[in-house]
Amino acid sequence: MRETELDPSASPLKAFGAQLRRLRKAAGLTQTDLGAMTNLSDSQISNLERGTRSPTLDWVVQADRALGAGGTLELTYWSLSGSSLLEGFPEYAQQEAKALSINHFELGIVPGLAQTMEYAAAFASAAVRRGSVTEEQAADRLDFLATRQKLLARQPAPRLHFVLDEGALLRPVGGRKVMARQLAHLEDLATRPNITIQVAPLSLAEELPFTMMVTLLTLADRKLLAYSECQLRGFLSRDAETAQAWERDCHQLQVEALSKAASLELIRKCKA
Repeated sequence: MRETELDPSASPLKAFGAQLRRLRKAAGLTQTDLGAMTNLSDSQISNLERGTRSPTLDWVVQADRALGAGGTLELTYWSLSGSSLLEGFPEYAQQEAKALSINHFELGIVPGLAQTMEYAAAFASAAVRRGSVTEEQAADRLDFLATRQKLLARQPAPRLHFVLDEGALLRPVGGRKVMARQLAHLEDLATRPNITIQVAPLSLAEELPFTMMVTLLTLADRKLLAYSECQLRGFLSRDAETAQAWERDCHQLQVEALSKAASLELIRKCKA
């Protein structure tokens, strides 16, 4: 039987269905196979792929595991409730989940992939207090972050290189105890063979090449993607010239930042 042609641009649900079909085919499974593995009929799988049925989170987690998708399907699921996420960010997160290497610089806060959940929850709670999001949306953001962080345990592990603004170590997000545990988490991450953590000291002053957060993703085909964001939305650029210019600045920043050993020493000093 000829499969219905999918239009992922029609709606977030259609986009989820198209991603589900792509992952299923990549795994070499039929709709019947996937249904048997996740307790659905082949017609229910077909409805999910055509975007005429909404998935549950429990099913998505089960399907993601069955497809060996490494969290990619779950990230697509969270884009269905995109009102709780910065516009443009779900698209970035789907690429992040597949990246071979991630280079990241952020001003003033610890990057999401390196955050403890209580550190992240402090920001989510503050957004609720300001009226920026509802409590339900804040919970969605934390669930989405937990899904993103699964790539830290992915095999093969991606190569992660974080350059932290020194101000991120000094700002007591969530209070002293929460911040102390966050710094301990950074210390633990810094000992992993696939993770490099450096600190850009405040003394760099105007020599700091970025005044915004910047992420560079290297994909399996060696394509380089660049991502940044403002207060209102995120921007994922596939333009090679833009990505290469940012990559040059990232390399310069990594040279001028503290060494791995000196960065770890500063993290421990701030924790004490």
